[in-house]
Amino acid sequence: MDFTEVSLTALRVLRAVAEQGTFTAAAAELGYTQSAVSRQIASIERLAGAPLLERRRGGVRLTPAGRIVLRRAAVVLDEIDAAARELSGLPARAGTVHLGWFPSAGAVLLPRALTALRRTDPAITVVTREGTTPALVRALRAGRVDLALLASAPPFRPLDAETPALAVRTLTERSLRLAVPAGHPLAHRDFVDVADLRGQRWITAPSAGEDQLMGVWPGLDERPEIAHTARDWLAKLHLVAAGLGITTVPGALAPAAPEGVRILPVRGGPQELRRVLLARAPGPLTEPVARVARALRTAAIELDTAP
Repeated sequence: MDFTEVSLTALRVLRAVAEQGTFTAAAAELGYTQSAVSRQIASIERLAGAPLLERRRGGVRLTPAGRIVLRRAAVVLDEIDAAARELSGLPARAGTVHLGWFPSAGAVLLPRALTALRRTDPAITVVTREGTTPALVRALRAGRVDLALLASAPPFRPLDAETPALAVRTLTERSLRLAVPAGHPLAHRDFVDVADLRGQRWITAPSAGEDQLMGVWPGLDERPEIAHTARDWLAKLHLVAAGLGITTVPGALAPAAPEGVRILPVRGGPQELRRVLLARAPGPLTEPVARVARALRTAAIELDTAP
């Protein structure tokens, strides 16, 4: 076994498969055929002398050996990318932090934290990417992001089954709310009773298996009438403002509601809590990553204590 013969292409393929969760998705991201991805994985596993991926129904996950290889591969690939930038005359990205965030975090929490960070630490560059929570967990494991803002709902299970566990901190925990048009009969109350949700027209997001997004109140005891579907939170809220239906929103999104929308609590059923988590891979923090994490925690505290 001579692992020094492994190619950069194989390392990039391994990272893409680990991040995307399937050979098919990795092939689409890289512009390869699925068979080409399979050949690259077979070659690196042959050189490693051990399986690097565990094939499971619905996708793959890293084996312990795979985690070791990917951790080292991320360093190699980052150094190669840095060398390419330097040779092309582009400035080095010293102090760059890669941050992932789930959709609604980008409405209030993320811009608040980044605005403060620009004042306190202007030398730090934050590169962000939006994604669903499952996709961002894979990106953390693959070393593609340093930090991730993630969403969590009861029963608040671990983010994945990998070991060692990700380092996770709860930034906020708030009740799920309801967004209704200002002219809606429900809008004239201080709260909505869960019984009043029957017979409403809902604005929700398309379902996508594990990446299903919110829209209809959880546990509704009837088949909901879906009036409109939209992935974008702002689009859903503007549809509400136009009087075209109602939708659920995390409590943290209330400050971003446009004119014509009322955000109300719901009572009479189980409390629907939602958490915003800040996650990272286990291990020591670099100073830039620690400073970005601190800015996010501070912004979350400020939002929680705002009137």
